[in-house]
Amino acid sequence: MGETPPRSADAGTGRTRVTPSHDGPAGASARVAEAPVSTRTPGGAGLGGGGALPRARAFGAERAFHGLTLAAGTAVLVIIAAIAVFLIAKAVPALRANTVNFWTFEGWFPNDPEPKFGIGALAFGTVLSSVIALLLAVPVALGIALYLSHYAPRRLGTALGFLIDLLAAVPSVVFGLWGRDYFSGPVADFSAWLNTYFRWIPIFGGDGPFGASVLLGSLVLAIMVLPIITSLSREVFLQTPTANEEAALALGATRWEMLRTAVLPYGRPGIIAAVMLGLGRALGETIALALTLGITFNISFNLIENGGNTIAANIANAFGEANDTGRGALIASGLVLFTITLIVNITARAIIYRRREFTESAA
Repeated sequence: MGETPPRSADAGTGRTRVTPSHDGPAGASARVAEAPVSTRTPGGAGLGGGGALPRARAFGAERAFHGLTLAAGTAVLVIIAAIAVFLIAKAVPALRANTVNFWTFEGWFPNDPEPKFGIGALAFGTVLSSVIALLLAVPVALGIALYLSHYAPRRLGTALGFLIDLLAAVPSVVFGLWGRDYFSGPVADFSAWLNTYFRWIPIFGGDGPFGASVLLGSLVLAIMVLPIITSLSREVFLQTPTANEEAALALGATRWEMLRTAVLPYGRPGIIAAVMLGLGRALGETIALALTLGITFNISFNLIENGGNTIAANIANAFGEANDTGRGALIASGLVLFTITLIVNITARAIIYRRREFTESAA
């Protein structure tokens, strides 16, 4: 007789049941006792099995949302391409009628019988005023963002952040009227003081008059881009991993050293992107600069004498009196501004996506 198979107590009943033997001959399949009915799945699978996964619907909410987002993204690209085509189509006749070099000529006479106009002075003024505005706004914006994120009490930081965000909702014409009617006086006095004591520096030279200058326009522009840079930088600083900050403090760093070694390096791509988005906002500003600049057509680094002009401000000031060629010339200048702004925004977006952890935290 063979050996009796081992028996084990059935759980919960005390009865014994035969367990499968592992001593069978080679090549024989071991018989597995049938699993209890209570352990079977609804799909009919045995112990440890699972039912079939539900089949994906042919058209559901997920595919509808995917199609909607794809259509929205495609529409944005189509609109940008349509704007570019429109600007090129309207600008080509005026550029053909122009009798001077469009890139280097500093005057603007597109309504003359022999049209003469150039983008040199306008492009220079646009870049100069925007760069000065960023030089004034970025240090202040970063200081405010660091205070709101790491120094101020939570309630105070939230309230102050909300008030700073409200600056972005103020219309640009309000900033322009305020700069022209109230802020120009103090800026003119400050410009005269700079001219008195620092006129040996070319940017503060000249004999006046002072007031409607690049300095005034840049100061107003700096106030306008301040909330954009502050809000984005604050959000970046708040996304810094707590472990990084605590590690720096545990090594004996002061709060400023912690910010310098843990927070600022982590948020550097976000800071650069915020600055470039602020630059894009400054490049396209129209009414505020049209009300605060002296509207001249010359390339000069002097910041305090009356003068200065930008592409957007020139469009706002000259469009009402322009003929067909003049409107085409303004559209050609708008095409240059469109290209500059597009390059700035694409560069900013590329910087944002350069670090994976930043994009995940921002999402």
